[in-house]
Amino acid sequence: MARRKPPTVHGLAVVDKPAGVTSHDVVGMLRRRLQERQVGHAGTLDPDATGVLLVGVGRSTRLLRFLTDLGKTYTADIVFGTTTDSLDSTGVVTGTFDMSDLSPSTVQAAVAEHLTGPILQIPPMVSAVKIDGKRLHELAREGIEVERAPRPVTIHHFRIEPTDDPLVYTAEVKCSKGTYIRTLADDLGRLCGGGAHLRNLRRTAVGSFTADEARGPDEVELLTLPEAMRDYPHVHVSADVAALVGNGRVLSRAEVGFDGAGPWAVIGPDGSLLAMYEAVNDAIAKPAVVIA
Repeated sequence: MARRKPPTVHGLAVVDKPAGVTSHDVVGMLRRRLQERQVGHAGTLDPDATGVLLVGVGRSTRLLRFLTDLGKTYTADIVFGTTTDSLDSTGVVTGTFDMSDLSPSTVQAAVAEHLTGPILQIPPMVSAVKIDGKRLHELAREGIEVERAPRPVTIHHFRIEPTDDPLVYTAEVKCSKGTYIRTLADDLGRLCGGGAHLRNLRRTAVGSFTADEARGPDEVELLTLPEAMRDYPHVHVSADVAALVGNGRVLSRAEVGFDGAGPWAVIGPDGSLLAMYEAVNDAIAKPAVVIA
């Protein structure tokens, strides 16, 4: 059997995902455009959602878990008075509610009291979460609904404002990884005495990577591996330490300069990313991914 050709193109693409395609579709677009098989994304966006999708190419695919861990920022519309089976505008209507007396103060109070800070969320049936080895959205397509355990997430910021339509509010949410914005909309509708669903979801940032720098799949350019890890502390090391890093050695935090909680991007004398290191304890750090 012929050995697969090693990757020759490496870097991070900050893609502005268009509506109507899946995150996996975007991966396929970049595979074809760059003639590179080793491509993956960090953090799925729904097909109808738009915005920042981080796509790793070549060696940067080994860094995707660090990008997935970054916080996210979204904008969306929340439509009160109607619920759907998908919790967004693509689903079938499951309920209607008279919410003509809804006021901005009621909505904003519900957000402040119940949907800000550390909260528990139940993943929607249309999510990619696995239960007994099968993804929830696969079960949902079969008409099966199962019990889902609540998961902790953190809502750092939830700004919601009325529009000219008294039943439509605009929202901006800054949150931890794993947060479902459609679930926030559904929960908010119930807290306000009726129901709601989400529409026009857009991810405007993943960590420091924003929609302003994102480009479409056909025109996006690749950032270098050090740039891909820009949200983590960079520790520059000598040639002697770089040799130890290349061998996957555990290192003294004090001697190398691993301050704070980590993880740390280890940068060699030539400016290249050598590895990502994580803390073992207050004294030592170990390699999580070695690139060199």
